[in-house]
Amino acid sequence: MQGNRCDGIERGNETLKKNIIAMNASIMIGLGSLLAVPSVHAESISDLEKQKNSIQEKRSGVESNISEAEKKIDNLQDKQLTAEEQIAAIEAKIEESTQKIDAKNAEISQTKKEIEALKEEIKVLKERIAKRNEVLKERALSFQETGGDVNYLEVLFGSSSFGDLVDRVGAVATIAEADRDILKQHELDKKDLEEKQNAVETKLASLEVAKAELLEIQEQQKQQKQEKDALVKKLKEQTEKHEHEKMGLEEEKANLASQEKAIKTAISLENQRLAELEAARKKAAAEAKQRAEQEAEQAAQAASEASASKQPSASSESSSKSRSASPAPQSSSNVNEAPAVSSGTFTRPSAGYVSSTMGERWNKQHAGIDIAASGTVPIVAAADGVVSRSYFSSTYGNAIFVTHSLGGQQWTTVYAHLSSRQVSEGAVVAKGQQIGIMGNTGHSYGQHLHFELHKGAWNYSKSNAVNPLNYIPN
Repeated sequence: MQGNRCDGIERGNETLKKNIIAMNASIMIGLGSLLAVPSVHAESISDLEKQKNSIQEKRSGVESNISEAEKKIDNLQDKQLTAEEQIAAIEAKIEESTQKIDAKNAEISQTKKEIEALKEEIKVLKERIAKRNEVLKERALSFQETGGDVNYLEVLFGSSSFGDLVDRVGAVATIAEADRDILKQHELDKKDLEEKQNAVETKLASLEVAKAELLEIQEQQKQQKQEKDALVKKLKEQTEKHEHEKMGLEEEKANLASQEKAIKTAISLENQRLAELEAARKKAAAEAKQRAEQEAEQAAQAASEASASKQPSASSESSSKSRSASPAPQSSSNVNEAPAVSSGTFTRPSAGYVSSTMGERWNKQHAGIDIAASGTVPIVAAADGVVSRSYFSSTYGNAIFVTHSLGGQQWTTVYAHLSSRQVSEGAVVAKGQQIGIMGNTGHSYGQHLHFELHKGAWNYSKSNAVNPLNYIPN
């Protein structure tokens, strides 16, 4: 009887030892699984660090491009300023030429008036010459009839007295002198007429030549001004182009800075999670060790009590106890009117229909898709990530950029034209979490969501853009 009782005690002790060994083995397996987790996430942190370094390099390149664009803009503005100064100088010369031309026109007008007045004088002279010609004709006729000699005997004998004779001789002399005066005046008038005509015509011709020269100079000046105007216009267009490029680069720089900040946040969160995991591992190990010690102590105590009372061991009862833990169920709330969260890498960001696909549109590259719907339409994050930008853009309107690190690959999603934004920069968002409301802000025509997906960082040229329809559910 006693032998059977001892055998029972030994069998109970053996069972207890097996249970303790099995329990310790399960604890070590659990600890092993906990110890294996951090190595996987350490690789994720390494990927994030690589992405952060890559973004820093891109920022450096973008800053260099911004500096180069600023130099080009300064150079163009200097050229534009020089050209504008030259235009001002040319315009002053044109104004001076215009004043000179106006003066010549005034002189020409005055000369033409003088010509008109001279014409009247010429008319009077011609009439006077014509009358003299008549007188001279009569004198010539008389001269022809008398043979050209004055019959002084007739004058002498025809005189009634000596006084009358003197008067007659004086009269004859006066008439002869008058004839000579007429001829002399006639010659002077003709010569004066010719000189006046020549002088006025020469002056008019000279004025016309001077005016033509001024007009030619002014035409050259106007041509120079047109060339300078065209140069200024070209310089302004080039300046505007580089300023637009600079704005795009500055926006890209801001986005890269935000993405770098987001990745730093993601690294910090991952480090925090790993720290929490390490703390949980240590806590679990300590608890397991404590439980093992307690179980061993209880087993030893049970064995001692069983040996002392010579009763069958009750250790099987304690060994049958099991401990299990299950994670608390997570509650989730669906956003009204939002599409169901899909199981793929990316979920659909909003309800509605695709009104425009990715590709050529309006002679420009449409780097994403448009999803249109009416009413109040919530916009959700397409995947887990960190908000890298939440701002208002003149083109995007209310826009949100989210940086994702999925399987070692960086992604960027863009949500544009929102009526309102519900997340700020640095916020951690979950897949399917509402981040805004669909709207019609910025350069937009009608309520819709402009959604872009970039495999890598967003850049001004949008070279990393991929077709979202290849990644989200239709």
